[in-house]
Parts: sequence; C-alpha cells; structure tokens
Amino acid sequence: MAKKLYVGGLSYSTTEDSLRNYFSEAGTVESATVIIDRLSGRSKGFGFVEMSTEEEAQKAIETFNGKEFEGRTLTVNEAKPLEKREFRR
Repeated sequence: MAKKLYVGGLSYSTTEDSLRNYFSEAGTVESATVIIDRLSGRSKGFGFVEMSTEEEAQKAIETFNGKEFEGRTLTVNEAKPLEKREFRR
C-alpha cells in the first residue's frame, strides 16, 4: 500500500520531476507533487511524495529528513489527513 509523505522546506525552484528523482533513491515513487500558490503561480515551498510501500516511506523519512536538497534543509514526515475547514467568505 502506498504511503504519502509531507516534504517541507523545498526550494521555490524545485520541480515535481526533481523531487521524484531525488526520492527515488529510497524506492519507488508513485507520485510527487509540489504545491503551487493559485494567485502567484509560485511554489509554496512544500509538497507531497507518495512511496509505493511503508518500508520505502520509512527509508525516505530516515534518509532525507534534515538533509539539504537544492540549497534548503528538508522536513520529511508522514503526511497527515487533510482536516475539514470552514468555508471562508
């Protein structure tokens, strides 16, 4: 079963391809997403990587958390489910 990881501290120039390639050192990457601000079209500095197994996800956390990537120090941990938010006007 695939395991989703939160990746914080990304450089604003990080692409989904570069993120996928970097995390592939820990195993099979199912998906890599860099979160983009809707208004500016610029990266928000975080994203998500989905690893194919629990073991590969744990290896990615151990390997990349606190490591430098593209000039920034990464925070890598298990992604938490999105909490329901109230509608804002």
